[in-house]
Amino acid sequence: MKSFGTYTCSSCGKEHDNWPALGYSSPAFYDNLSSEEKEKCELSDDFCITDLEGQTDRFIRCTLTQKVNDHCEDLEYGIWVSLSEASFDDYYDNYDDGNHVTTYFGWLSSNLIGYEDTLSIPTNVNTRKDNKRPEVIPHKDHDHPFVRDYYNGISKEEAELRIKEMIEQVL
Repeated sequence: MKSFGTYTCSSCGKEHDNWPALGYSSPAFYDNLSSEEKEKCELSDDFCITDLEGQTDRFIRCTLTQKVNDHCEDLEYGIWVSLSEASFDDYYDNYDDGNHVTTYFGWLSSNLIGYEDTLSIPTNVNTRKDNKRPEVIPHKDHDHPFVRDYYNGISKEEAELRIKEMIEQVL
């Protein structure tokens, strides 16, 4: 497969160099809702709250970096995780505080390309200084191919296959 030198971003329409981040614009749970159900939910670039039939779920947008073993660039993801009400409220209340650094427990809430069901992988969600999106670290003891790949790394070929598949889904 040819290397990715430039790509056209689906968000801004401009050409960029290097690999694109594999971004998910909403949590998988939200994606599976009907239009009527989505009208009852709140979705922004960084937060999603679903309140359906007495069950409220809270999600935040985060990043995850996948090590690529045979390349100088790693694969970046823009993903969603669900948080408890207390953790979500704490994150929301401190969202504009560039010095708020903490760790929350969360559940991965994006189905990552290249893997069967990646929903509900337990994670640590680490907030970062300077209002950067939180970084997600999957729990090492969870038995899932993605978790093994996260800790062992993937090949450049595998990373480029995932990028190609994501770009094809968008087009």
